[in-house]
Amino acid sequence: MTGPEGTVGDALSGVHGSLLHPRVFGFIGFGLALWLAVSGRRRYAARVRALSDRVTSLPRRLLPDARVRAGVYLAVLGFAIAYPLALNSYWQEVLVDQIGVYVLLALGLNVVVGFAGLLDLGYIAFYAIGAYSVAYWSGSLPVHPPFHLDPFYAIPLAIVAAMLAGVLLGTPTLRLRGDYLAIVTLGFGEIIQIAATNMQGITGGAPGVVGIPHFKFELFGVHYAWGLSNLPYYYLLLGFVVLVLFAFRSLEHSRVGRAWVAIREDEVAAESAGINVLKYKVMAFAIGASTSGFAGVLEGSKISYIEPADFTVQLSILILVLVIFGGMGSLPGAVVGAAVLQWLPQYLRVHPLLGFQQQDLYLYLGALLIVMMIFRPEGILPSRRREREIGLAEHGIGRADAVGGTSGPIA
Repeated sequence: MTGPEGTVGDALSGVHGSLLHPRVFGFIGFGLALWLAVSGRRRYAARVRALSDRVTSLPRRLLPDARVRAGVYLAVLGFAIAYPLALNSYWQEVLVDQIGVYVLLALGLNVVVGFAGLLDLGYIAFYAIGAYSVAYWSGSLPVHPPFHLDPFYAIPLAIVAAMLAGVLLGTPTLRLRGDYLAIVTLGFGEIIQIAATNMQGITGGAPGVVGIPHFKFELFGVHYAWGLSNLPYYYLLLGFVVLVLFAFRSLEHSRVGRAWVAIREDEVAAESAGINVLKYKVMAFAIGASTSGFAGVLEGSKISYIEPADFTVQLSILILVLVIFGGMGSLPGAVVGAAVLQWLPQYLRVHPLLGFQQQDLYLYLGALLIVMMIFRPEGILPSRRREREIGLAEHGIGRADAVGGTSGPIA
């Protein structure tokens, strides 16, 4: 299906080129592996689950002391600062465009899906709002702002615009639940992309917007321009990721975070306990949109070009996959899930395995997710609470659905 097309001179060349390609044997191997995984689930699933639990819980067993954990965090941060210096320009670009930006997007969606349990299929719309906001304030759109700003100084305005869009979307729609909310957010994402395509006099239309300037910083005699190099964007992104991790970690253990957990586990019970469900849902949408808005600003300024085709619903689904793969409700899981699944296709592009081709990517990702859902549905690095919810649900106590809610008694 994804192989070469036939030609006028040889209509069957596509069939020969597909059936005799080495990747066909790779697909057969994946199919056999999936069949063995499914058929052997009852016999080996418990052993595999126990082994994976021992491996992933190793950091918690080895790092009980807060000071030791702080030392490990500093070591990881030092590695993140030094490692890009040893990479070539291609991998530095991958680190920014394919990994760093999607880490931000996954962290933001993790607030909505993992913390609050709200299924958002239009999350990429906030990414688009951030990108078009920086294009507007820098004077790159057909409509001009009252005053021009350098993209660096437009960052707060773009974040506010994305958060405001989250509030405007959430206030009338977050009274819905489950599939109905997913449909509304999906429609919101489609509306943003269609509007960006058709409103040519405002957004530049389908051809997109070119000439977005790069970041520049001028304050108190200090002048710095980001230019075309990848490293300055990486370090700016790294600083923002660290700030976001600290802020979201604090939120998770605050009164707001506890309200999100209550809503995720049982919305009716949370409301009966006096929690303003709509208020905290809107807060989740707005806070989750903030990182997406910053990611749009950074990407638009770095490549100096945006177009509506960059903001498709497939990207929203991909970000949701990153969150699920890493572990819903887990900040380290969102980072690891985005890093692994965004690094792997780039590595296979450079070092193809069994004739790997880019159009086959989602076949591999689909197979990987199926295996994950069979043997480790909570993700690679799940949160303790989410891991407990799924464990109880598998023993018939409560029910853990796809977006992290449990209904029924939990003893």
